[in-house]
Amino acid sequence: MKAPFSNYLNEIAPAIKDLVGVLGSRYDYVSALSTDSKGLAVRISQRNKSVSNENMTTERGTVIRVRKDGLYSEYAFNDRPSDVAQLSEHIIKVLDEQLGVLKATGTAVYETDVLPDEPLELFLEKETEELPEETDVKSLVEMFTEISNRGMAAASEAIECMVSGQSTHISKMFITKNRFLRQSYVYSEGSALVLCGRDGDNKASYEGVSGCCGPEVFVELKNLVEKAAKDASAMLDAERIVPGEYDIIATPEIAGLIAHEAFGHGVEMDMFVKERALGAEHIGKRVGSDLVTMHEGAKCEESVAAYVFDDEGTLAGDVIEIEKGILKTGICDALSAVRLGTGATGNGKRENYSHKVYTRMTNTVFDSGTDSLDDMIKSIDYGYLLDGMESGMEDPKHWGIQCIVSRGFEIKDGKLTGKMVSPIVMTGYVPDLLGSITMASTDRKVPGNGGCGKGHKEWVKVADGGPYLKARARLG
Repeated sequence: MKAPFSNYLNEIAPAIKDLVGVLGSRYDYVSALSTDSKGLAVRISQRNKSVSNENMTTERGTVIRVRKDGLYSEYAFNDRPSDVAQLSEHIIKVLDEQLGVLKATGTAVYETDVLPDEPLELFLEKETEELPEETDVKSLVEMFTEISNRGMAAASEAIECMVSGQSTHISKMFITKNRFLRQSYVYSEGSALVLCGRDGDNKASYEGVSGCCGPEVFVELKNLVEKAAKDASAMLDAERIVPGEYDIIATPEIAGLIAHEAFGHGVEMDMFVKERALGAEHIGKRVGSDLVTMHEGAKCEESVAAYVFDDEGTLAGDVIEIEKGILKTGICDALSAVRLGTGATGNGKRENYSHKVYTRMTNTVFDSGTDSLDDMIKSIDYGYLLDGMESGMEDPKHWGIQCIVSRGFEIKDGKLTGKMVSPIVMTGYVPDLLGSITMASTDRKVPGNGGCGKGHKEWVKVADGGPYLKARARLG
């Protein structure tokens, strides 16, 4: 079935068009982004149950962006625009006051040219099996409860199993003088986490599912929860790793973590404008081995981060950031693109309609290679297969990277020994880590559980992944 576009947005479209027209007589550029996103969030554990029709990306509202005298300003509201004349008068008053503040204080102004506004009309409803707003929540709670009980039964030392899922039906409408864009799609993500304990020591492991699809994807957790329980139980017997430099194999999940942290924020080009990213100095230079080709864009993978146009009305892209080890370009929102004299890449995203646009990641993905996982394992005399993403951090200014990995499986003389180490901290200098990649598998995955913040805030949905990768890394 098609994910139907919002009736609410269709109803307010004429008023928003009129509003853009009225404001257009006063400002050099006017755009309106209207959103209406409905969803659900369910979390079940052995102790608690939580059900909500709100989650990370549910919202309803409109944001107006204008330009005057080289300055941009915005106004957001979530009321139905019934009286356009009254609303436009109020918006003009607020925006003119905002634009006048800098001039009144004598603050230096970064003048920005007018955003492009090529004519385009677009309407797309993506396919989905289910809609979150029509999901039988009672049945979903029963299924999550069954999965939680299954996780508890799969490990004798299990003390908790939390099963969670969120799904959002997103509708967005973007209007300027020359553009009328509408899109509707559904994305979902779910996870099963098992916590095991022994003598005061607790270990947790999770498995996740996600995709540009409806809540039907949650059923796959039934087949994954037992693996989460097995890994959590085994982590109770895991040893600490001896710090050092090792040959590693990163699972697709860990490859995605490396991709996200290595060339995520570091090539967001609004950071170039602020001179806060080392990537600006390495365009056209080698940053990885010949096996490293990396894509970024909402168009390059049908994941939780796949959309048709971004929050500035730029069509989704598929940007090759790194090609055979050479850094080719970064990603860019529309305003930063104008300031840098380059093109927008479809990566202008807001946390929601009332937050400002930043350059943000969507799908960040390593290309596949030609090797098999078996051959990669056989090639290692001593090292580890890394699995289980915990968290990551990068320093865009100096290209340091830190990845927290749940567990590592020992490889000795080309074979997995069954020994596990946990937890693991992987650190290094990005070009050194990517330059050490010598093998990549033919398959790849792009998980989409979780989100990404800009600094400590501004959370948006992202997905990242790749194939199995063999590299050399510092572990501790």
